[in-house]
Amino acid sequence: MFGAWREPATVADQLGQDMTGRVVIVGAGHAGGTAAALLRQYGWTGPITLLGDEPIAPYQRPPLSKAWLKGEADADSLALRPLNFYGEHDITLRLSTGVSLIHPASHAVELASGERLDYDHLILAVGAAARRLTIPGADLKGVLELRTAADAELLKTALGPGRRLAVIGGGYVGLEAAASARALGAEAVVIEREPRVLARVACETLSSFFQTYHRDRGVVFELNAGVEAFVARDGAVSGVQLSDGRVLPCDAALVGVGAIAHESLARQAGCACEHGVIVDAQGRTSVSGIYAIGDCTRRPLWPYGVEGRLESVPNALEQAKQVAALLCGKPAPPPETPWFWSDQYDLKLQIAGLPHHAVRQIVRGDPHAAKFAVFHLDAENRVQAVEAINAPAEFMAGRQFIGSRKPVAPEKLRDMSISMKEVAA
Repeated sequence: MFGAWREPATVADQLGQDMTGRVVIVGAGHAGGTAAALLRQYGWTGPITLLGDEPIAPYQRPPLSKAWLKGEADADSLALRPLNFYGEHDITLRLSTGVSLIHPASHAVELASGERLDYDHLILAVGAAARRLTIPGADLKGVLELRTAADAELLKTALGPGRRLAVIGGGYVGLEAAASARALGAEAVVIEREPRVLARVACETLSSFFQTYHRDRGVVFELNAGVEAFVARDGAVSGVQLSDGRVLPCDAALVGVGAIAHESLARQAGCACEHGVIVDAQGRTSVSGIYAIGDCTRRPLWPYGVEGRLESVPNALEQAKQVAALLCGKPAPPPETPWFWSDQYDLKLQIAGLPHHAVRQIVRGDPHAAKFAVFHLDAENRVQAVEAINAPAEFMAGRQFIGSRKPVAPEKLRDMSISMKEVAA
C-alpha cells in the first residue's frame, strides 16, 4: 500500500542536514506534545509551533475515566510537562486554536481566525472524535462522551451517591467509567449490543472475567441490547429506551461506542485516507512534507503484516519518535510491539500485541484469583498477543515473545510451576 508513494530512503539524511526549517504541529495531545519535545531533544533548531484546539496544554487522557472522575487527579498532575517547558524550549504553544485548511502547494495552514502559518514540515496529530449515536434525544443535556478533560468534568459532576449512570457501549472506557461510578457510590448499568462486553477488543475469557468482576461490585449489564432513544424530562436525559421497549432510568448517559479518526484536514490536503490518515512506518503521508501521528492514523502494524488504527498512548509515543527521528536525520527507531492497559477497581489489565493469525489460546494462572494471562498463539506456536490481569511478569514476557518471533512450548506456558524465564529458555 505504501510503496507507490513512499519518499526516498535517503530523506532522513537530506532532512538531517538542515534542522532549521519551520515545523507546525496540529494537535496538542499526547502525540503532538511529545513530537514537539522530541524534536528539540534530537537537535531541531528551527521554529516549532504547536497548535491545540483545547484551552489547556498537552495532558494525559487515560486517567480521565479513572483518577479524574474519582477526584484523585487534577490538571497539574495530568499535564505532560510543566507549562513553562514550552517557553524554555522555544516551542510556541497556541491553545484554543483551530485549523480550517491546509494549503500543501504553498506549505501553509489556515487557522479558523483566517491567519496563515507557513511551514516546511507539517505534523498532523489531530486524534479522533467520539462516535455519536443518531437516535432521538442524543443531544439532550446529560448525554455525555469522554474524550477530553471538559468531557470528564461534566461526567464527574453527574456522579455520586444516589445517582444513576447508563453506559452505552461495553468497551474499556465504558467499563472504566462504570468502575469509577461505583467507587463514587453511583449506580451503573452497561448497555451492550453484543452478547458480551469487550466483544471487539478482547477474548471471551477476558470478557467473562470482567463481567463477573463488575457484577460482583454492583454493575448491571444489559447484553444483546439495542438503544432506540434517550428519554427526556425537563430538557435533560432521564432514561434510555431499549429496542425491546423497556426504559432504564438514569441521571446521565455516557456514550462509549468507539471513535472516528479526524481525517478531514488530511483529506482536504490530498492525503490518502481510509478509516484514518494512511501513513508509513515513519509517519509519512502520501503528500510530501505532511506527516501524521497518533489516533488519527492508519499505519503498518508490526509484526503482523497488516495495516490498522491504534488508539493508545504507546502508539502516540512511538509515532512521535519515528517522525522526530526522521526529520532530525536519525536512524528510524525499531518497530515496537503494540501495547495497551486499563485500570478497573484493583485490576491492572495489560495487553501486548494483537491476535492476528492466532489459532489457539493458552490460559496461564487462575481467573478466579484475578491473576492470570491469556496467550494467543499462531500455528507455529509464536505468541501473537497476551492479555494479562494483575500478571506483570506474563505481560513483560509476552511482549518479548512477540518481538522475538520464537515459538514457545504451550505446555510450559500453561504450567504455573515453570517460571516465565524458563518458558523463554
